Amino acid sequence: MKHVPHTQSNQRSHFTRRQLMTLAGTAGIGLALEGSVPAVAQTPGASPAIPSSFQESPQFAEQVAAGSLPPVAERLPKNPLVVQPVERIGVYGGTWRMGLLGGADQPWLDKTIGYENLVRWDSEGAQVVPGVAEAFEANDDATEFTFHLREGMKWSDGEPYTADDILFYAEDVYRNPELTPSVGVNPFEVEKIDDYTVIIRFAEPNGLFLQNLATPSGTAWTDFPKHYLSQFHKTYNTTNLDQLVQEAGADNWVELFQMKGSAIPGTPYNARWQNPELPTLFAWIVVDPYGDSGTRVTARRNPYYWKVDPEGNQLPYIDGTTYDIVQDNQVMILKALGGEIDMQDRNVSDLQSKPVLADGREAGGYHFFDVVQPTENSDIITFNQTHKNPALREVFQNKDFRVGLSYAINRQELIDLLYVGQGEPWQPAPHRESPFYNEQLAKQFTEYDLDKANEHLDLAYPDKDADGFRMGPDGKRITFVIETTNDKAPHRGDLGTYLVEAWTKVGVECVLKVEDRALQYTHMNANEHDVVIGNGVSGIGPGIILDPRYYLPVTSEARYGAAWVKWFDPGNKGLGTEAEEPPEIVKQQMDLYRQLQGTADQQQQFDLMTEIIAIAVDQFYAIGISTPPLGYGVVKNNFHNVPETVVNGHVAPHPSIYNTCQFFIEN
Repeated sequence: MKHVPHTQSNQRSHFTRRQLMTLAGTAGIGLALEGSVPAVAQTPGASPAIPSSFQESPQFAEQVAAGSLPPVAERLPKNPLVVQPVERIGVYGGTWRMGLLGGADQPWLDKTIGYENLVRWDSEGAQVVPGVAEAFEANDDATEFTFHLREGMKWSDGEPYTADDILFYAEDVYRNPELTPSVGVNPFEVEKIDDYTVIIRFAEPNGLFLQNLATPSGTAWTDFPKHYLSQFHKTYNTTNLDQLVQEAGADNWVELFQMKGSAIPGTPYNARWQNPELPTLFAWIVVDPYGDSGTRVTARRNPYYWKVDPEGNQLPYIDGTTYDIVQDNQVMILKALGGEIDMQDRNVSDLQSKPVLADGREAGGYHFFDVVQPTENSDIITFNQTHKNPALREVFQNKDFRVGLSYAINRQELIDLLYVGQGEPWQPAPHRESPFYNEQLAKQFTEYDLDKANEHLDLAYPDKDADGFRMGPDGKRITFVIETTNDKAPHRGDLGTYLVEAWTKVGVECVLKVEDRALQYTHMNANEHDVVIGNGVSGIGPGIILDPRYYLPVTSEARYGAAWVKWFDPGNKGLGTEAEEPPEIVKQQMDLYRQLQGTADQQQQFDLMTEIIAIAVDQFYAIGISTPPLGYGVVKNNFHNVPETVVNGHVAPHPSIYNTCQFFIEN
């Protein structure tokens, strides 16, 4: 099955229920977002033909006239990707102004200018479509994937992008034991057919390969230019590599390569934003990098960018991007109020600030766009069921204990206080718009009922000490720490304070610890946490299958069962804990998920995930608060081609799935 569309369409409208069902991947079209080979179905709508002639920005036209840049037709591939604008054909010029929060906010860079994979999600997050590759094919059992690259496509320095770049990543980076000490459990081979065709073969079926390839984790296949990075690799540079190591202040060639060569997991470097010399396929090229001491990141238009609009105008329309680095959310809010943010929602749009931003719209010259949150829940509370302390492990594994604490939460009160009245009491569960919606999973134990809370807690641990606190299986008072952070969700400290008070009323002692996000992850990865408040991730969209962390423990983010995850995935280097064999019902879920990973049949994948979720109903792994409230972002009135409603996805990254290269500024 082959897919060769030449366009990326963008829709400008509020999402209807039908559109959200499409986004979620319905049983009818598909699970296109959840399946594998079936995800190559044709994108709905007509595809504009490749234009017969091409135009470029005035600045590039001047360089062509001066002889310092080749003509635009020579800089584009033979079959450029044609992007259909959201509103209309744009105009060239201007700078897209944004902000970054501190020194660890690189996901916003990834999501705005760093999403150019072999394949990508379409603008509704519903189907995997061509990206850097102009077409792809897969065999029936999902063991062989063929990618056809765009003939004549070039890196930002004008050098060709070919199959050799894919082989360089696969053979010289991924398979190099010094650069990548741990490789995946399903080995693959890459065969170069010609300069523009490669075949990736897996030893076992890889039913989710295309979907994972379309996520931010799939960027590596298009991030490693061989012609540039060979000079930092010991296989290729046998002359002056030691000298380059010394000049860079690196300890060895591996660290040098990490410093120069894009984002390699497990290293402190992300050269795509820290090394301006690294050639890229992005619409804008970093000029001022994201470093430790800088106050602004800037990027300029890529003269060799490979997308055009239907009239043949080379994209992007906007000349460049800037990101001011600030240390406080309130500074970002002030910049938005002052009209200094052109388009952004990340770190700008907390609900508490919306009234202030709403009042400032006329003076700031901006308006709002709606942001649908794809997460299962606004906030999710997980209890460490594989705790190293045997007594706490037994307590947290007791379902009646978790059910009792769930009944003790007045969710409507929290919705009114923390989410300005937006949301519905909800457990970690797929949204109603999802084909995986399960009403029992979503609504069980969500009513506020102290009688039911005490009834279940009495079934679990009826004995109390002199102060009225419940005693655990070791004869000591049950007490635990709730860990949370405020950096990405300022309300979480207030939520934690509420939980401490609410659970004290039913005889359960706990304390709140608000800490740095990095410290929280250190505790969780070492399996040294008690209870954590964290993010939802997958209530609609592709994450329900790709990252099912709250439906079964198979990813490192399943914080209720880190040791079980280690048993499922012994090669998981992120979890510093001993593996522990899960209960039989959990192993049954894991077996179903392995079957899902090993099939390319979309109906089988749907049926298997449905069965997994049905088991999750009874397991009740985590406690949720509410459906996520509708978010918002700010966009200047002269900044165009931004959809009125977007989905704030990470697996299908917003705003990149809307092709930010077609945004434009009208002066």
